[in-house]
Amino acid sequence: MLCKEKNCMIRKIKPDDVNSINAMLQKVKNFSNKEIDVAMELVNIAASDSSQSDYNVFVYTENNKIIGYHCIGLRPLTDAVYDLYWIVTDPDYTNKGIGKKLLLNAEQFVSERGGRWLLIETSSKENYEGTRNFYLRNNYSIISEINDFYTVGDMLIVFGKYFNNKHN
Repeated sequence: MLCKEKNCMIRKIKPDDVNSINAMLQKVKNFSNKEIDVAMELVNIAASDSSQSDYNVFVYTENNKIIGYHCIGLRPLTDAVYDLYWIVTDPDYTNKGIGKKLLLNAEQFVSERGGRWLLIETSSKENYEGTRNFYLRNNYSIISEINDFYTVGDMLIVFGKYFNNKHN
């Protein structure tokens, strides 16, 4: 589970987790209301339909309180490329290694499924510099940049990590 502390756990989302995730997202200053709506759409799909496999949401809890999550899924039309759609840590718990634990959990998810790539898309805006540095520190490479993607002056930056798994 990647948690060494006794009272922490990374687990699949449950329907009761939705409100806690929404409250956490509301505290993240980088996210617009539209971004929160998109994040919550994926959270709601994962929480309400355990049979679907497009969006896999895992929550990080300490003392039964959700303080982070990630959403990952197989990229459509690929056999072994995964997207990390969201990775979020409660702003009250930054710089405590929670994001790294969530990222390692996502990598383990990919590896266990014979995945080749884990791709992560983010913005070039200045307020996402910490996010971009986080991926670089965790051995992700910039594999693509598209100018004026989100808006004029805000490019899409795609980070990726290649896994040497043999896909069957």
